[in-house]
Amino acid sequence: MGSRTSPVRRQITIRRAVAGDAKRLTRIVRGSGAYEGEYASAVAGYRVGPDYIEAHRAFVAVDADEQGGRVLGFYSLVLDPPELDLLFVADEAQGRGIGRLLVAHMQSEARAAGLDRVMVVSHRPAEDFYHRVGAVRTGTALANPPAVPWDRPEFEFRIPS
Repeated sequence: MGSRTSPVRRQITIRRAVAGDAKRLTRIVRGSGAYEGEYASAVAGYRVGPDYIEAHRAFVAVDADEQGGRVLGFYSLVLDPPELDLLFVADEAQGRGIGRLLVAHMQSEARAAGLDRVMVVSHRPAEDFYHRVGAVRTGTALANPPAVPWDRPEFEFRIPS
């Protein structure tokens, strides 16, 4: 029987994503429970390819206790314009603070790159998460059918120097 939280705190490390992570990252996106039902079409054909990983600042959270370091989640930071493009935690790893850890790492990377703000266009089910990790709601990204047939909340992380 699975649980969303684990009583044992495993060591999670964050490293730069590599091309060999692409298939696992694609599986995390396509398998996300947050994109079931009406949201399924948004990720049905989504692919995080080696080219995407090479072109962006993509980082993965890995379980350092497992051989090979199983990928538990990831994010991608775009510098110009500053945007958190992707942030996903595998469903089976949620509730362990991995999303919060990834956001903190993203903020550190943004600060090191000289950014003072990072925008994120969220998915409605993730709106509460972004509030909890300190993002400020700044507006709404309007629907763009057929790819995204619903409005999405826009947030901003303010990056202190």
